[in-house]
Amino acid sequence: MKKRLLILFLPLGLFGQNTIGLPDVINYSRQSYNAGLQNWDFKQDKSGIIYAANNEGLLSFDGENWQIHPLPNQTIVRSVEIGFDNRIYVGGQDELGYFSPSKNGRLQYFSLTQSIPEKDRSFGDVWDIVSFKKDIYFRSTNKIFKLTNGAISLFQAPSEWSYLGLSNDKLYAHDYKTGLMSFENDRWTPLRFRNILPDNDPVTAIIPLQKYSSLITTLKNGLYIISNQGIKKLTSAALTEIAQKRIYAATAINTERIALATNNDGVFIIDLNGKLIQNFSKIEGLQDNNILSIFLDQQSNLWLGLNNGIDFIAYNSAIKRIIPLSRDGSGYAAIIHNHYLYIGTSGGLFSVPLQPTEDLSFSKGNFSPVANTTGQTWCLAEINGKLLLGHHEGAFMISDNKTRPISTNHSGFWNFIPLSSVFPSATTVAGNYKGLTFFNYLHSSFSPEEKIPGFNESSRFVAMDTDDNIWVSHPYHGVYKISIAADGKYKTKLYTNKNGLPSALNNHVYKIKNKVVVATVKGIYTYNGQTDDFAPSQFYKKILGDQSIRYLKEDHSGNIWFIHEKIIGVVDFTTNDTAIIYIPELNNKMLSGFEFIYPVNENNIFLGGEKGFFHINYKKYKSIIPALSVLIRNVKIINKKDSLLFGGYFD
Repeated sequence: MKKRLLILFLPLGLFGQNTIGLPDVINYSRQSYNAGLQNWDFKQDKSGIIYAANNEGLLSFDGENWQIHPLPNQTIVRSVEIGFDNRIYVGGQDELGYFSPSKNGRLQYFSLTQSIPEKDRSFGDVWDIVSFKKDIYFRSTNKIFKLTNGAISLFQAPSEWSYLGLSNDKLYAHDYKTGLMSFENDRWTPLRFRNILPDNDPVTAIIPLQKYSSLITTLKNGLYIISNQGIKKLTSAALTEIAQKRIYAATAINTERIALATNNDGVFIIDLNGKLIQNFSKIEGLQDNNILSIFLDQQSNLWLGLNNGIDFIAYNSAIKRIIPLSRDGSGYAAIIHNHYLYIGTSGGLFSVPLQPTEDLSFSKGNFSPVANTTGQTWCLAEINGKLLLGHHEGAFMISDNKTRPISTNHSGFWNFIPLSSVFPSATTVAGNYKGLTFFNYLHSSFSPEEKIPGFNESSRFVAMDTDDNIWVSHPYHGVYKISIAADGKYKTKLYTNKNGLPSALNNHVYKIKNKVVVATVKGIYTYNGQTDDFAPSQFYKKILGDQSIRYLKEDHSGNIWFIHEKIIGVVDFTTNDTAIIYIPELNNKMLSGFEFIYPVNENNIFLGGEKGFFHINYKKYKSIIPALSVLIRNVKIINKKDSLLFGGYFD
């Protein structure tokens, strides 16, 4: 269930540093799903529908609509399980049974309570349900019920059952007095080796790790590993602190990471050595830090049952949000320089040191403001190994997180482009509010040399062609070519719809595949030097047609990122057949009119957003694009009266 909504959060964790990139968090309040506050358990059926055990019944969610299915006795549903027979088993208070679709596709409830001996029907809440070897097991605090071929048998607790779960094809239960037990030969048997789990501390999850080992979480005393050799405590500095938060539930995310849900401080993601990877709390966008249940869905994303509401974390998404200290700053520029990530926003320039991770969104750290950069930042460029900043208040060089002005005039700067690919480039041209300025490079420093006379257009879009012509586009005036005449003076020519362009408006020059192109309202145009005019590029026309294009950026693999209207896509040349891959999650999320894409490599693409930045692991994104599926949820006859033919649930 791929959701498109993106929620703002500030990436600061309780342990000092969180990852700089965090996934989308979607909040579902009680008012949005229209049921009870608390959500105790989750499951997902083969069609992808999510089911939640809610205070007011069984909740179902198809990605668009919520439905509530109360129990006959109107009690809290504490647990839910999808059985081997595809029935949806639920447990309430003194009630257990299952939902199954009727012939018209509506969920119908079938109680199993009457199959329990009358003297055992007062059993309180059913906290866990497990489907195991074509039998269904229900746990209350005093009894475990086993459903086999419609008949129910029960197992009395030695003192009090506190957990029931399945791991590595073995059924476990925890009793406060006896400890951890396994179900063998139709009886509950204490483990054959010494039980080191603390007394009176319930087990809250058992998660398979490898074929013969599992991870045990306890409410107050942390984590343990159980294997054929016995039980041992898993220790780390992070786990010592997490244990104090009360681990109420847990789930494996993949073979390397575990999610721990706590009562006090949200969710913690750890690796198998107990090292903290990430944490999610109200700071990162959750509605509530009190987590009652956690579930990994079919797309490896997380659902959280809260003490008040439901949250969805798009954990497996290839798209992350990166937001510096300035929460509401729009993202205009980004660059990696000397192992630091610099990001420029409408509020200033910020930096964070990077760790050597393949996916840089998982680098941990806190952003720091760069001194004396408060205000609108427009661009970042590395030229001759130096970091340059284009700012509303001028041009600057950044060193050791400090700024030094390199331009004495107070015109804002849009960009910096070296005039030579030879290192070091002696001259750089910079577009600014009032035209173009040249900078000379000498003694490891930049100094302004001259301004092109007679050219005073704001030069936000600048490109150099292979003949050393400077091209500048102005969205409202047209495209300018600036060249050097035989006498050494600069000459300027304006190109509009009179020179082959489809319009004088909304033209943007870029250098793609070592050639200057113009993105226009009718597709991509190129310059013909022999006729001195523009014409549609047949190469791009075959790929993109004549749709309007606002932005172009080539990555290191030769792919071309583009923006049409407010839709972002990639012309992917990495396979034999050129493909266009769209990123619908970011539709209408880019900074309109000031789009920015910084492709580092296939694992790290940075994009400016209306608030902060987006990070795309493009390699991962391509690998997890889901196949299109259709789920029919309602069939009705609409005439003089409504008649439901199908209610949306498949047998």
